[in-house]
Amino acid sequence: MSIRQITIIGTGLIGGSFGLAVKTNGFRGKIVGCDQKPVLAKARRMRAIDIAIDDPVRACSGSDLVVVATPVGKIIEQIGQIGSHLSATAVLTDVGSTKSGIVQAAQKAFGSRAADCFLGGHPMAGKENSGIEFADAKLFQGAVWFVTPTQGQNLDSGRIAEYLRLLKKIGARVAALEPTEHDQLCAWISHVPQMIATSLASLLVEEYGTNAPLLESGGRALREMTRIAASPYSMWRDIALTNKASIADALLKLEQKLAHVRENLDTRELEAEFEQAHQLTKYVAPKASEKKTRKSCARGSSS
Repeated sequence: MSIRQITIIGTGLIGGSFGLAVKTNGFRGKIVGCDQKPVLAKARRMRAIDIAIDDPVRACSGSDLVVVATPVGKIIEQIGQIGSHLSATAVLTDVGSTKSGIVQAAQKAFGSRAADCFLGGHPMAGKENSGIEFADAKLFQGAVWFVTPTQGQNLDSGRIAEYLRLLKKIGARVAALEPTEHDQLCAWISHVPQMIATSLASLLVEEYGTNAPLLESGGRALREMTRIAASPYSMWRDIALTNKASIADALLKLEQKLAHVRENLDTRELEAEFEQAHQLTKYVAPKASEKKTRKSCARGSSS
């Protein structure tokens, strides 16, 4: 059961990069893009897509795989919009940064068929800049691509298995998590870092204004810490809304940690915090093997 046609709804940074990546890595079928007409024109010029259709329902016609790469709120809306129009053997997936609400929307749209035709996904890849003009065929190489199987879902057969093989071809490392576990983890490793960067950059503007050459004088550390502060609110609004509890819980714990550091700037407790922090930088994750990937997916399918 081969994938011969792919529809990408949302041909921005992630969607456009996915189109470029699968083409670069041997996909010979058709790729249909769905977005606003000016974006689609750029995507075609970059050869990220072959066909441009600005209507989501029409764009999905005849496709074996549909990838929704829009903001989270839009993904939830579009699953309900296009779900009933997919072919019986098509697989729908997404790239949203939160998963619980998206999986619930898919289960509502597909009912008992959800395990056969939907698999939630989230590539841990991106840039501080959005848009098709920043798309990159190598964006997913070495990146973890989380998938969130539903209970009893089989990841080892049919088009879902072929989709996972496609992810591995473009260089992604597939790992399976239960949706709520994914959202809690990503609150810590993705969402809170964004809030830290945004808060620090905003505070620096308050303290020094918009024209102070802070990044030039602050050096590499400041540039790295605030780089993602350029990320668009339009994307992060939906992430904050759909993962509010996990993000708020993590931010509260961070506030408590910062208060502890502030209160111990002149004690050996500060040294203890530095030593504990060094334990994170000393750990280098081993490269995921195919065996580990399969084991991870098997765990996810039985959760």
